[in-house]
Amino acid sequence: MKKQISFVAALLAAILVITGCSKQNGVLVGIYEKSKPETAPYGMVFVPRGSYNMGSNDQSITWAIQPTQKTVSIDAFWMDQTEITNGEYRQFVYWVRDSICRLNLARMSDEDEAGKYFKEVFQPGSDEPDTVLNWKTKIPWNVKYNEEDEYEMEKYEAVNKMFYTGKDRIEGKQLNAHVLIYQYTYVNYDQAALIENAYNPYTAGYNDNARVRVDSAWMGENGRICDTVLYKPLRHRSDLIGRRIINIYPDTLCWMREFTYSYNEPAMMNYFSHPGFGEHPVVGVSWNQAVAFCHWRSKIHKDAHLTYAMEYRLPTESEWEYAARGGRHSAMYPWGGPYIRDHKGCFMANFKPMRGNYTEDGYMIACRVALFDPNDYGLFDMAGNVSEWTSTSYDQELNVFTHDMNPSYEYRSTRNDPSTMRRKVIKGGSWKDVGAFLQCGYRDYEYQNRQRSYIGFRCVRSYIGK
Repeated sequence: MKKQISFVAALLAAILVITGCSKQNGVLVGIYEKSKPETAPYGMVFVPRGSYNMGSNDQSITWAIQPTQKTVSIDAFWMDQTEITNGEYRQFVYWVRDSICRLNLARMSDEDEAGKYFKEVFQPGSDEPDTVLNWKTKIPWNVKYNEEDEYEMEKYEAVNKMFYTGKDRIEGKQLNAHVLIYQYTYVNYDQAALIENAYNPYTAGYNDNARVRVDSAWMGENGRICDTVLYKPLRHRSDLIGRRIINIYPDTLCWMREFTYSYNEPAMMNYFSHPGFGEHPVVGVSWNQAVAFCHWRSKIHKDAHLTYAMEYRLPTESEWEYAARGGRHSAMYPWGGPYIRDHKGCFMANFKPMRGNYTEDGYMIACRVALFDPNDYGLFDMAGNVSEWTSTSYDQELNVFTHDMNPSYEYRSTRNDPSTMRRKVIKGGSWKDVGAFLQCGYRDYEYQNRQRSYIGFRCVRSYIGK
């Protein structure tokens, strides 16, 4: 009898839910929509939510005063299984290169020819089409110099802008890294969240004293990037939009600049461009460039899938450390134990094992990703190989004032800010560091505009689901 009553109750509840939107019947049934579980982003692994003791598990090797450990909780997220490689970053470089070249070709005087590089698409929920680049139209990279054909000359000049010419040309046909500019906009949600910037329904607008701080950037004369910070009244939601313009090509000269009296010209010439290093982690990338890469990665995902997904971003320091521990909350290293060799005596990561002996672990500089064993979350190279950028601004007393739920401290500094405001936390240690720097809780910093031969990055994406 009880089973029959339960069945009838379930049937009535189902009918109410089905008819709830069209006919309420005075009953609270709610509006629920089915959603599919989020599929794993390509190249990423799932890091479940949990808590851990954030901070160093050992005394400082420099005998510095360290903040005490702090128990924090971290929500679930997706994380790149490896550091971003040269090949992956090269996709970003080529996308920017091809975009700029298509824009150059679209400015040709022949409207029919120029129109081939654009197309119109309808975005979901929009009644008017957007004009976007047509990626199916091939770029005439091999167009010849022909003074007798006006349109061919226009093509030649448009394509030739992507390479060094005149006094900047040294030898061969080299891609001009100076013109590889990526522009993007973003919403300053931190400014929207300020109490004084709340929307006032009684005035149908924002308060008179509502003001926002947003980044602004524009292209000046001779291809010069100009930027500033605007403090302006908040009158419309569009006032929350900031703009950044970044030159995105890695600094290959960092291999020579950072090591005095060291012959590193082969790495400078080949590490990023040669196919043999395609699966090595990208270096020579500043924090600003890494953030631009995350924005571009979010953009191409949205353009391809046309569905909602959380944006790709750099991990916070707490997320990075939590992921590095792999569920071992008190682990000194990603592999767990307090030693940097396994039971066979082999080193567990790529770092500087001994004084002057970089090759004892098998590699001289950064090695191909995923050569060493992953941690328990399936993440490779969370210690050694290259240090990694995080989104967190550096402060020695960070554990004192940050929240114990998803702790984060971010500040978007500009060129005019003091140098201490441009410091970002880096984690993991690198191929040039000694073993103590590989500890999960060890933290260091670098200035957000600096490009180093031992700093790379990986992306994360917040998880949508239970």
